[in-house]
Amino acid sequence: MRLIYALYTALALTALVLVYLPLALGRWLVHGVPVRARARLGALEPLGEGRRSVWLHAVSVGEAIAAAPLVDGLRRLHPELPLVITTVTETGARVVRERFGTVAVHRFFPLDLPWAMRRALRALDPALFVCMETELWPNALRAFAARGVPVMIANGRISDRSWRRYRLVRGLMRAILADVRIFAMQSQEDARRIIALGAEPERVFVTGNIKNEPAPDSPGAIDLWRRLLGLGPRQRVWVAGSTHRGEETAVLDAHRAALALEPDLALVLAPRHPERAAEVLDLVGRAGWPAVRRSELPRERRGAGAAPVIVLDTVGELAPLYSLADVVFVGGSLVPVGGHNVLEPAIRRKPVLVGPHTENFREAAALLEGAGAAVVVRDGAGLGRALSWLLGDPALAATLGEAGWEAVASRHGAVRETLELVARLGRDGGR
Repeated sequence: MRLIYALYTALALTALVLVYLPLALGRWLVHGVPVRARARLGALEPLGEGRRSVWLHAVSVGEAIAAAPLVDGLRRLHPELPLVITTVTETGARVVRERFGTVAVHRFFPLDLPWAMRRALRALDPALFVCMETELWPNALRAFAARGVPVMIANGRISDRSWRRYRLVRGLMRAILADVRIFAMQSQEDARRIIALGAEPERVFVTGNIKNEPAPDSPGAIDLWRRLLGLGPRQRVWVAGSTHRGEETAVLDAHRAALALEPDLALVLAPRHPERAAEVLDLVGRAGWPAVRRSELPRERRGAGAAPVIVLDTVGELAPLYSLADVVFVGGSLVPVGGHNVLEPAIRRKPVLVGPHTENFREAAALLEGAGAAVVVRDGAGLGRALSWLLGDPALAATLGEAGWEAVASRHGAVRETLELVARLGRDGGR
C-alpha cells in the first residue's frame, strides 16, 4: 500500500506542475485570482500556541452556504475550541468570511501532498475533522489518521460521475475509506455506493440532505431586494440561476416570449461562474435589451422602456434572490452538466423549471417532480412555453410552489441527525 500512495503522490505532483500551476497562474493573470501558493502547500497561519481546533471543510460556495447549520451546531458542541473552516476556492472563502467571520476563522485547504497536509495539521491541530459532501483525498485522510484525528463525511453523496471514477480504483478505495470514522450520506443510494466502494457498513448512516433545511431568509428580505435591484413593488420577475454556456441564449429567447405576456417583466440572470458576467452581458446586449451588473446596483432607473436584464456577478446572493421570483429556472440542466440545487427555490415556495440533465441532483429533482412542483423542459422553446404558462396562471404557480415546499419539508431532520453523529465523533471518535 505504501507503494500505491507513493505512486499517487507522484501523479499528484505531476498534475500540480502540468495542470494546476498553469491554470492558477492563468486565473491570476487574467482575473486577478491569487495563487495562494504558501497556503496550498500547507503553510497555514497557526491559531495560537497549544490551541486545538474543530476543522470543517467546505470546498466552495454551495458547501459553505449549506454548512450554516453545522457551523452553529459545532459552536454549541465545542464552545471551548476555535472553529476553522477551509475552502478551496476564493469565492468560497469570501462566503465564509462574510457569513461566519464572527464565529470561525478561514483557511485555504492544502493540496493533497503528504508534507503539505502534515504542515497544515501542525498549524491547526484539529480535535476532529468534518468534511462537507464527499472529498476523498487519500494523503489528507492518511495524515488525519496518522495523527489520530477522527474524520466524518457530512452530507455525503456519490454523483454518477464520481461513482464511475471511483469504481475504476475500487480495489484501492477500501484502504482510503478506512480512514473515515463516520459517513453521513444523503440517500440510500449514496450509502449503497460508498459501501460498495469499501466503507464498513456500520460506519455508514443515511441522514438526508442538510440543504433541505437552510437558515430562513431575514424578515423584509423581499422588499430589500426589490429596492437593491431597482424593481417596482409589484413588478414581476423571474430568475435563471446557475446557468452555463449554451443556456443563456435559451433563457433570453424564453424572456422574449414571456415579455409578450408581461411587458414589464424583469429577468435576473445568474451565470454559474460570475467571471462569465461580461460574456453574458454581451449576449444580453446583442439580444437587444439593456443590461446591468448586480454589483452596479442600486442605481436610479432612468426613463420608461424595457426593464434591464440584471446579471448576477456577485457570490452567495442567488439563493436569497430566489425569494422575489415568480418563476425560477435552475441551470446546468439544459446542457449536459448534471444540474444544480433545485431545493433552494423550492424551499422558498417557488415553481421550478429545470432541463433534463439533473444527474448530480437526481434525488432532489425526482422529489420535486414527484410532488408536481417542478416542470421539466427539453429545450429553449419549451422553457419559453413553460415560463409563459406559469406567469399567465399565478394560482397554478403558487400551487406548484407550495407543493415543492411541502415535499422538501417532509424530508427535514438531516441537520439534527448529522449533528448527533458529529457529537458522537467528538465523544468517542465515531467508534
